[in-house]
Amino acid sequence: MTSKQKFFGLVLLALTLLIAIAAYKTEPEVDQVPEVTIEDIEIVATSSQAVIGTSVENRDIETFIFGTGKKNILFVGGIHGGYEANSVRLAEAMIEEFQLYPELIPEDITVHIIPVLNPDGYAKALDPVANYSDAAKRFNANGVDLNRNFDCRWAPESSWRGAVVDAGTNIFSEPEAIALRDYVSEINPSATVFWHSMAGNVYGSECGGGVSEETLALVNTYAEAGNYGAVPVFDAYTVTGAAEDWLASLGIPAVTVELETRESIEWERNKAGTLAVLELYNESLTR
Repeated sequence: MTSKQKFFGLVLLALTLLIAIAAYKTEPEVDQVPEVTIEDIEIVATSSQAVIGTSVENRDIETFIFGTGKKNILFVGGIHGGYEANSVRLAEAMIEEFQLYPELIPEDITVHIIPVLNPDGYAKALDPVANYSDAAKRFNANGVDLNRNFDCRWAPESSWRGAVVDAGTNIFSEPEAIALRDYVSEINPSATVFWHSMAGNVYGSECGGGVSEETLALVNTYAEAGNYGAVPVFDAYTVTGAAEDWLASLGIPAVTVELETRESIEWERNKAGTLAVLELYNESLTR
């Protein structure tokens, strides 16, 4: 081997060693790469929706769920369908608000919103051609006033503003009432708010035992924050089989928020009332 060949051989060997050293230094050590385990990944479901039942005409009754707290607060719109369509629009606006701003839900609270308990009656309000009566839009497809079909002082006939209304063939005879009954049994809410229209007041609930202190606190909290009147018990006329009174019989505080008109959702007032209720139960140790 000539001296020139030896020289180039040494150069090639040196280059090979340099490349190997550089590659070794740039390759990360095994213990420098952190291992990711299932415990390191925090999965928190902050919102979801589900179908809790179907109406007489087979329309879905949905609930929207926000938060992960141990106290469930339930809001219900549209029990009187299209006759009180602004209560549905208010519920939908509240759903959108919590979807956009989930941080509004206190840590200890899970919010459940049923935007329309009577989708068949609500569908009549959305029909651009038919001119349905107020009663047709208020009742379900069986002609039953759903807020007379629950288990508190139920009777087959009840009243609505001086008129006789059908309360169903029996307690919980209607699929919409059954859907709410079963959902309440599932989540056991700490409190329930029903959105109605129109009276401009927040009403309490009772089923023969008087209005509870917790229900009164719920009435006053929503009414003060939303600038509505606070009325312990609805007494304009006799009502039987009301959903809020049935909840009272179960020991669940429930109130009826009657908006002032059937047009506006009175957004700022009801947002304030809703958030005040959430904060009330976030701070409370009850239930």
